[in-house]
Amino acid sequence: MAHPFERLLLATEHSVYDGGAETLALALARAWALPLQAVLPVHGNPEFEAVAPQLAARADDQAAERRESLLAMARAQSLPLSVLTRHGPEVFETVVQVAREVGADLIVIRRRGRRGLLANLMVGEMVGKVVAQAPCSVLIAARGARLWQRGVLVGVHPEHPQMQAVERAAAIAAAGALPLHVLCVVEDLARHPQAEQVLAAALARARSACADARGAVRQGRPHEVLMQHARECGDDLLVLARGASGRFWSPGTAQKVAGLAECPVLVEVAAAA
Repeated sequence: MAHPFERLLLATEHSVYDGGAETLALALARAWALPLQAVLPVHGNPEFEAVAPQLAARADDQAAERRESLLAMARAQSLPLSVLTRHGPEVFETVVQVAREVGADLIVIRRRGRRGLLANLMVGEMVGKVVAQAPCSVLIAARGARLWQRGVLVGVHPEHPQMQAVERAAAIAAAGALPLHVLCVVEDLARHPQAEQVLAAALARARSACADARGAVRQGRPHEVLMQHARECGDDLLVLARGASGRFWSPGTAQKVAGLAECPVLVEVAAAA
């Protein structure tokens, strides 16, 4: 069976906040027998380097230490890893640019760095920008993230279903011989018939790759229902879609799920029409 992804890119600053993303990326590389690339962004620009060369040199030294530490982590697990250290004024721009350069089809990244205002309700600002502009899927990992082992849940919008996310979730579930749960959430009972039709179409797509695919329509606040359903089913990977236009956050459901979920959240980028 083909792997769900072929070119993995770990985006990390190798800080205490990146441990979950690093653990998850290495586990994926091992499970799918894929080479792993990493980008280690270094914040800086020519003006900063000219005005404060000593500080810039110190930042380079620290980046070199983090790079060696990251490589040592991979060597300890006998996993091939290449690490690109890249300077840039904005970390998110660096990550997105490198993803395009290497042809990545999955970016693995932390959920957030230092805690700030409303940190419990959202991913970090840098990560949000990566998700909004990434040319490929993004796997968001909290600090304690581990590779999923119990099941996969994919959320389907009842009015704007993106079947690419369903197909990706089915491929991931099949690769791990895991059950797949397809959930369509409505906030208004009047939309229930439409949601049932969308669910039936989604299940037909899913079962072409994953025989153990089940579905349900539930009513309530989408982010709450999605996370509650995942807990009830024991799913430890959540899959949601981001439109090709990059409008991932509206109306806020995916942002809240990514920020509050106890498990990794995969944001599948819909192909442009």
